[in-house]
Amino acid sequence: MAGEPERTEKITVNLGPVDLGRIDLLVQEGFFSNRTDFIRTAVRTQLARSESAIEHTVARRTLVLGTQHFSRADLERLRDAGEQVHIRVLGLATVAEDVDPDLALATIASVEVLGAFRASRAVKAALGPRIV
Repeated sequence: MAGEPERTEKITVNLGPVDLGRIDLLVQEGFFSNRTDFIRTAVRTQLARSESAIEHTVARRTLVLGTQHFSRADLERLRDAGEQVHIRVLGLATVAEDVDPDLALATIASVEVLGAFRASRAVKAALGPRIV
């Protein structure tokens, strides 16, 4: 269940005109290259301030921190062994595109992802009731 390269997720942030103007001023003055640079820096700063709380919660909830990928071969091994997996990830969890819904249902007992969960539409639909 090797990791795959990290990709970004797009989010939308609504800001008031005064806050947006303040960001634009900092960009104009050269403190940040653009609005996105400011927002990424602000998010990283806040996450760094919360690092100990995040680490404690990850340990308490037994989450995988980072990325976790499930290939067809990974899930076939679980199925052949009569086992199931509980996917618990803070970050990115992916199920390979060649995994069919029957294999996913036979091997994935539950999915709890804080971040992003990527799988085919068919697999996500099949696992719907198991996704927390």
